[in-house]
Amino acid sequence: MKKVIIIGGTSGIGRGLAELLVEKKWTVGITGRRVQLLNEIKESSKNRILIQEHDITDINSSDEKIESLFHQLKVVDLVIVSSGISELNQELSWKIESNVIETNVNGVAKVYEFVFSKFKKQGHGHLVGISSIASLRGNRHCPSYSASKAFQANYLEALRCIAKNEKIDIKVTDIQPGFVDTPMAKGDGLFWVASTEKAIKQIYSVILKQKRKAYITKRWRFIAWIMKIVPSWILEKT
Repeated sequence: MKKVIIIGGTSGIGRGLAELLVEKKWTVGITGRRVQLLNEIKESSKNRILIQEHDITDINSSDEKIESLFHQLKVVDLVIVSSGISELNQELSWKIESNVIETNVNGVAKVYEFVFSKFKKQGHGHLVGISSIASLRGNRHCPSYSASKAFQANYLEALRCIAKNEKIDIKVTDIQPGFVDTPMAKGDGLFWVASTEKAIKQIYSVILKQKRKAYITKRWRFIAWIMKIVPSWILEKT
């Protein structure tokens, strides 16, 4: 039976993946900040999900919290990092920018580093990061969010390069969703908003294939291509 840890598994994509993987007979451990919600999820799953309170912005305790699940599971095949926050902030409130950076950059990077090191000692593993299509270009509506997702995408690529260079059996996957119907999707006039269920099914398929990168849903590959080539002056007007 395969074993997975989902960092940020109490809501949205993380929770949906946890529920799907339980259905697929995986042994699942999840982390999250809200203890009450963790307990509710454990109870509703009939104790088939292991839980661990974990705030990724608490850098000093992050390793210890994830280590607890690694210890319980003994051998971990897959870690999915689904933690993150998104805020609209064209006004550049530093409080908002700082919170996003603390979570999406510092917190997530610490998790990536710890998990990669654990897999290296274990000799194998699959790390999946949920970044975003927003990683491709800067966005005036949410500057720190798009920048932080670019950081995550590049960090994941760097880890993949390390694994290849050192010939370690560690797979690294970067999932880049477009708009998915979760609290993370903010703003007016959103288009091509996928249901959480559809996004989760496609992410699960990508995980099984151990792809390097995938856009979710698949139609966002077209948007990604456009975003990569569109001139900056067009972005400045949108």
